[in-house]
Amino acid sequence: MHFFNKISEVLKSDLPFVVYRKPNEKLVSVLVQSTNKLFYLDTFATNGFVFAPFNKDEEKILFPLTACEQFSLNITDFNELQISEEKTIVENVLDVQDSKLQHLNLVQKTIDFIQQKEADKIVVSRKERLKSSNFNLLNSYKKMLNNYPNAMVYLWFHPKVGCWLGASPERLIHCNKQHFKTMALAGTQAYVDTVEVDWKHKEKEEQQFVTDYILNTINGVVNHIKYTKPYTVKAGNLLHLRTDIYGDLQSENGLEQLIERLHPTPAICGVPKKIANHFIAENEGYNRSFYAGYLGEINLNCETNLYVNLRCMQIVNSEISIYIGGGITAESNAEKEWDETVFKTEVMKKIL
Repeated sequence: MHFFNKISEVLKSDLPFVVYRKPNEKLVSVLVQSTNKLFYLDTFATNGFVFAPFNKDEEKILFPLTACEQFSLNITDFNELQISEEKTIVENVLDVQDSKLQHLNLVQKTIDFIQQKEADKIVVSRKERLKSSNFNLLNSYKKMLNNYPNAMVYLWFHPKVGCWLGASPERLIHCNKQHFKTMALAGTQAYVDTVEVDWKHKEKEEQQFVTDYILNTINGVVNHIKYTKPYTVKAGNLLHLRTDIYGDLQSENGLEQLIERLHPTPAICGVPKKIANHFIAENEGYNRSFYAGYLGEINLNCETNLYVNLRCMQIVNSEISIYIGGGITAESNAEKEWDETVFKTEVMKKIL
């Protein structure tokens, strides 16, 4: 297909670019910078595509609309993608048992901390490093487009920053003029033929923490707040609990205030946020970088659409790093939390 041939040429050019498709849409959009200059976001009044790290103190990368070429394609038939079925050959860089023991210890430490009434919920994560000999970046992106129709599916590259690939099921914020929409997404179980499932108290409680936090956080910045009851949504081979939240921004500069308040959300950090964030920094043992940050359009066609950077991987030469995490509460079980990260990793490996 000519469209993907063009993207292939962009890849060879070593210029900064992003290819993305928003959830439940057919349009695949591309922004390519004309130079390899590194731009940073200094105001949410700008137009472009932002790629922000988990750590709020680190710089947010911007592809400004004025510095980019744009092209797009509506994909209605996924057979047109011409996906190769060749599997990527991968091997673990780190010993699996060592990784398991390390994560079990982290989760147990988190449970103990929460049971001492220090926090309600903390999201801890790990990074699985794989070595590959035949990884086809563009083919993996096509598989993501095919496998995750209701996710924000993206491929992002900057020669001075790196290469990231992901399929996020979680919206951080949607704004159209003053109208605002976000979601509280938490709880995970495997999808087995139906979304009509029962949720345990631990998952319901975890999701309620996220909902309550967001409602409290947006109070004072958003008017006419409305929200749905929690319902089950499918994301690839996983199910999550979700509540949709709506409202109207109180002021023209409300967008920046809102993002500042929301990020990082309890779905990728914890409750209370300050305590959870400090615990993660002290105990997780690695830099999340852009994992659990956010990305998306700012003021494109009068809309801002930002997504939490979940279900993502980082590509460095022949090494692929998959980032996975889970929400820990007082009722969590360390072995089950490890199993959940393994399952999430296997879901991601399907596109390799």
